[in-house]
Amino acid sequence: MGPSIISKYLRTKETKQKRTQRKVRFKMGCFTFVKVVMVVFNLLICLAGMCLAAAGIWVTVDGDSFMKILPPFTDDFHSHVNVGIFSITIGAVMTLLGLLGCCGAQKESKCLLIMFFSIILVICIAETAAAIVALVYSSYTEIILKAWATPGLKEQYGKDKILTDLWNSTMTTLQCCGFSNYTDFSGSYYYEQNGLYPPTCCAGSELFPCDEDNADFSNVVGCFKQIVQIIQSKISIVGGIAAGVTAVEVAAMGVSMYLYCYLDKKAT
Repeated sequence: MGPSIISKYLRTKETKQKRTQRKVRFKMGCFTFVKVVMVVFNLLICLAGMCLAAAGIWVTVDGDSFMKILPPFTDDFHSHVNVGIFSITIGAVMTLLGLLGCCGAQKESKCLLIMFFSIILVICIAETAAAIVALVYSSYTEIILKAWATPGLKEQYGKDKILTDLWNSTMTTLQCCGFSNYTDFSGSYYYEQNGLYPPTCCAGSELFPCDEDNADFSNVVGCFKQIVQIIQSKISIVGGIAAGVTAVEVAAMGVSMYLYCYLDKKAT
C-alpha cells in the first residue's frame, strides 16, 4: 500500500504542476496577444495623428488654397477658426497618446499604462459631458448658427463668388432657401443689387420673377430645416459612429488596465 500511495501522490502532484504550467503559458499567451494588439492599435493612432498634424501644417503654410473648399460665411472666418492650428494640436495630442500607449505596452511600464488609461478616461468623460451639454442646449443650436450664417448671407451673397457658389449649390441640392427662409435675403447685398430673391426661393422662378410675393407664396423651407431632416434620417449612422468611437475608447482602457494588472501581479 505504501508505494502505491506514494506513486499516486506523485502522479497527482505532477498533474497539478502540468495544469499550473498550462495556466501560466495560457496567461503568457493572452498577455502577449493583448500586448501586440495594444501596440498595433496605438501605432494606428500615432499614424493618424501624424497625418492630421501634417494636414494642419499644410493648411497653415498654404491656407488660401485649402480654405477655398470651406464655407467662408463671414469675413473674419479665418481669424475665428484657425483650422491649421486646430488640426496640428489635435494631431499632436493623438500622436503623443499613441506613443504613450505603444511605449507603455512595449516596455511593460505600469506608469505609462496608467497614464494612458487616465488620459482616455478623461477624454471619455469630456465627450460624455459634451454630449449632455449638446442635448441640453440643442434648442439653441438654430439661434447660434443663424447668428453666424445670416450676416454672411446678407453681406457677402452675390459679392463673394466662393460663398455664393456654395450657397447656390446647397440651396439647389436641398431645394431650400437661405438659412431660415427667403427673409434672410431681405435687405441683403444681392437683393439691393437685383431687386429679387435667389431663384431657388421661388417655385417656378424660370417663369416668374422671384419677388417678395412669389417667394412668400412659394414658402420654400430654409436650409437649416432641410439639414436637420437629413441628420434625423441618418441618426442611426451618427449613433453607430458615436457608439463605435466609445467602444474603441472603452476597449483601449480595458486593454491598458489588463496589462497594468498583469504586470502588477507579476511584480508581486
